[in-house]
Amino acid sequence: MHKLHIESAPHTHGNASASSMMLLVIIALLPAAITGIFNYGTQAAMLLFVSVGSAFVTEALMTLIFRHRMTVRDLSAVVTGLILGMLLPPDLEPWKAALGSVLAIAIKQFFGGIGKNPVNPAGIAWIFLLIMNYQEMTTWRIPGTGELTRVTPLMSGGATYWDLILGNCASYIGTGCAAALLLGAVFLCLTGIISPVTPLSFLGSFALLTWIGGFDVPGQLLSGCILLAACFMASDFTTTPFTLAGKCVFGIGCGVLTFFIRHYGGYPEGAVFAVVVMNLLTPKLNRLTRRRPFGAAAKQKKRKEKKKKAVSEAA
Repeated sequence: MHKLHIESAPHTHGNASASSMMLLVIIALLPAAITGIFNYGTQAAMLLFVSVGSAFVTEALMTLIFRHRMTVRDLSAVVTGLILGMLLPPDLEPWKAALGSVLAIAIKQFFGGIGKNPVNPAGIAWIFLLIMNYQEMTTWRIPGTGELTRVTPLMSGGATYWDLILGNCASYIGTGCAAALLLGAVFLCLTGIISPVTPLSFLGSFALLTWIGGFDVPGQLLSGCILLAACFMASDFTTTPFTLAGKCVFGIGCGVLTFFIRHYGGYPEGAVFAVVVMNLLTPKLNRLTRRRPFGAAAKQKKRKEKKKKAVSEAA
């Protein structure tokens, strides 16, 4: 009898490898990152470099400290650092970006490295930075003017749809250009790297609640971090359910939580919070939605009855 060796995601098939999959994710993120650099200049480029570089170096050091398999070549640390950097305001101090990356990788390595972290590392690091530096993390720069503002289109609704699509509005480095994010998401779906189920259920449930609540649906979908969170964080290999039903429930949960945090919570953006909260429910969703072999339920019921009968006879 052959024994099956079970490992956590990401799983590869054919000629694919973890590094090739991560490389495709990086390629998908690049249009939004480059747009952020174009809008915010060298400061944004430096923050992205610091975030990615700190994640890469921390990954190498942590694998040595915890004696894990050296995983810097799989590029997962680069993906984590890039996503975190894209979630930062362009005028954040570089050392804080480095601190966030160190925290993200430390959490991943503490739980055993790639494929074993229970929550999205970049999401946890972003929440930490937001709580520690709320003033700085909620101060943005208006592209083309250099003016600082604490009001984004998500709060004021002052930007046109075209501004939101092209990224001509105050935002985090990599969340302003909806077109670039959607282009990257379509690329990942077409290459089979991610399933469209989670992003569509995330955005669909959020859009439905937004419409019921009487808010501007396109404006809400194109603003804030929701596209980056739905397409690149909620679809993470490790922290998202592996069953089709689980992915759908996970996405719906993210959409519902994002809606209520945005409109009834104390933070200007709820998408990242929603993803991290739903990450904690992923193991439960996997158990509840997994497919069982035909007849397994009847056999389990029969075993329970037999065990109960044996206990009663022994008594």
